[in-house]
Amino acid sequence: MTPTLQLAIDLLTRRSNTPEDAGCQELMISRLEKLDFRIERMRFGDVDNFWARRGTHGPLLVFAGHTDVVPTGPLDQWHSDPFTPTIRDGMLYARGAADMKTSCAAFITAIEDFVAAHPDHDGSIGLLITSDEEGIAVDGTVKVVEALQARNELIDYCIVGEPTSNKRVGDMIKNGRRGSLSGKLTAKGIQGHIAYPHLVKNPIHMVSPAIAELAKTVWDEGNEYFPPTSWQISNMNGGTGATNVVPGEVEILFNFRFSTASTVEGLKSKVHAILDQHGVEYDLEWELSGKPYQTPKGTLVEAISGAIEQAYGITPELSTSGGTSDGRFIADICPQVIEFGPLNATIHKLNECVDVADIESLKDTYRITMEKLLLKP
Repeated sequence: MTPTLQLAIDLLTRRSNTPEDAGCQELMISRLEKLDFRIERMRFGDVDNFWARRGTHGPLLVFAGHTDVVPTGPLDQWHSDPFTPTIRDGMLYARGAADMKTSCAAFITAIEDFVAAHPDHDGSIGLLITSDEEGIAVDGTVKVVEALQARNELIDYCIVGEPTSNKRVGDMIKNGRRGSLSGKLTAKGIQGHIAYPHLVKNPIHMVSPAIAELAKTVWDEGNEYFPPTSWQISNMNGGTGATNVVPGEVEILFNFRFSTASTVEGLKSKVHAILDQHGVEYDLEWELSGKPYQTPKGTLVEAISGAIEQAYGITPELSTSGGTSDGRFIADICPQVIEFGPLNATIHKLNECVDVADIESLKDTYRITMEKLLLKP
């Protein structure tokens, strides 16, 4: 029972269903206070966050993560209670084991080991922890970042502990994420009896050619780090439920996952142009939930890649695949943001788990990265 495994188990016993923290952050804070971290508890709405910093000079290396977890799903389909951490066949089972309480535990014990060995290290160490990553993410990391930005407290390097590994721990780090731009399109027509087509205007028929063009449009070609931008419909709703009534409108929900090769305004403009070209009468509401960000090969990527090679004996691949993360907010005040953590195979699933054998190596990766960035050669 290593200190990292014990702390992970202590965190996993807490029922921190988003946006609840359930005492996880106070447990982490109690360890950091012993290391002379300055703690700022930042509660916004119903969300607990904290910002901790040790040191006053740069460079500032920050570990970022979340203590909230997604709902468990049917309890009878778990092989053990999701909030009673259980080790079976070398695997640690609990909700949040992979996403991402093990990473939070590894942050703390890595820092403890590093500070014990190097109490007078260069630069500063920070932690940005929220309980609003798995939810709507409006009172969590984004609010803390805004507070830091307002006082011009910027970050040099940030490691987000999201589960990024694919087939084995260490094989992949995320050096960026695509942006997410959603639209609610309401195409308008004239409702009426289906037997009198001359008296109606079917909005589904009217918008269909535009949809076909939107679906086949090449928005960009991507770049070295990003695949081409993707446009997808998630929902389409229209009709009264009756088979003899043409609807008066149809609602279409769509989303762009877009790369740094496109801009928000460019995507919006192109969608409007296509709809207008096809003569669609419509309303369109937009929601931007995250801009794309990218960390090119450089100091942070090289440091953590080298640390992974030492801890896991594998050279990681750089990737920007997957959904959004809180890295999208941190990138506003930090030029180098990467994500690295456990396997993502079981995240959000029943019987979520991590391999116990990988936990100490995760802690070692974070510790070695600190050594590479915060110690003089």
